[in-house]
Amino acid sequence: MLNVIRHGEPTNAPPLLIAHGLFGSARNWRVIATRLADAREVVAVDMRNHGASPWHDTHSYHDLAADLAEVIGDRPHDVLGHSMGGKAAMVLALTRPEAVRRLVVADIAPVTYGHSQAHLIDAMRGVDFATVSRRSDAAAQLSQVPDGGTRSFLLQSVDANEGRWMLNLDVLEREMSKIVGFPEVDGTFERPALFLSGGESDYVRSEHRDRVRELFPAARFAKIPGANHWLHAEKPREFEAAVRVFLDA
Repeated sequence: MLNVIRHGEPTNAPPLLIAHGLFGSARNWRVIATRLADAREVVAVDMRNHGASPWHDTHSYHDLAADLAEVIGDRPHDVLGHSMGGKAAMVLALTRPEAVRRLVVADIAPVTYGHSQAHLIDAMRGVDFATVSRRSDAAAQLSQVPDGGTRSFLLQSVDANEGRWMLNLDVLEREMSKIVGFPEVDGTFERPALFLSGGESDYVRSEHRDRVRELFPAARFAKIPGANHWLHAEKPREFEAAVRVFLDA
C-alpha cells in the first residue's frame, strides 16, 4: 500500500485523491490539500518508488494506476494528478472508471513526450551523502541543475538523517521511457474531466486535444495565466480555485 497523508475529515462529498509528479511526494501538496480539505477529505499519496512508499522493480502506468485503485478501495474518489501522477490518474480512470467520479489532470496529456529527466537523476547521483548533514549541504552539490526552482524541488526528497534520496533512482532511470510515454489503453472515461495547464507551459498543446477527447469525451480545458509546468506551486490560489469550482460543479 502506498504511503498516505490524509487532510481533513470524511464528509458527504467524495474524497479527493492527489497523485504527485516525477521526483515529488505527498508533502509537496500540503498547501493545496489543506485548503481543499475544508469541504472534503483529501488523500495525498507518495507514488511507488517515491517518498515513504514501497520501492518496486517496475514503474509502469498500469502499476501506478493499480496502486491508486488500492488506496481508493470501494468508494469512488475525485482524482487529481500532476504530470506523472496525471498520467497514472488517466490510466486509472480509463481502466477502472467506477473508481473515479471526477478527474483533474494537471499539465500533462496522454501522449509520449520526447524529453527525458535522466539528467536530473545523474545530478542527484552526484551528491555525496557522506558529506551531507542537512539539505543545504546537498544543495551545494546540485550546481549542475541550473534552475533554482527545480533544485529546490529535488531537495525536498533528501533524507539527510539517513543519507539518501527518498527516490528509487535506479528503477526510475530504467523505466524512464515508460514514464515519458503513455500506454495503449482500451476504453474511454465518460465522466467529467478537467485538463488544467499552465499558460506558459508547452506540455498540453493544441495538437494534443483530439487525443484527449478520444479518451475523455467530456474533457474541458483551462489554463492558468503566468504559470508553467509546476502550476500548483507557482499559482496555488488560482490552481485551488479552478479545482474547487470543477469538483463542486
